[in-house]
Amino acid sequence: MANIETPANLPTDCLEEFEAAARRPLPLRWRYAFIHTYKPVLDDASFRSFDTMEDYRRWCEQNLPDWLGYARV
Repeated sequence: MANIETPANLPTDCLEEFEAAARRPLPLRWRYAFIHTYKPVLDDASFRSFDTMEDYRRWCEQNLPDWLGYARV
């Protein structure tokens, strides 16, 4: 690794994990970089289409759980 100073309060196990990850080949790091999370309703159909943005927003409000973040502000 490059000669980089590490913060004194960085736990040793975190530094070891980081260094181990940095030694992995890029394709392997890329594969582990994304975690698929099932999103109810959104993942249940291969696609959806709407005539207008208003139709889409109404559908989101009526069908998606709030925690997904598609609610209007």
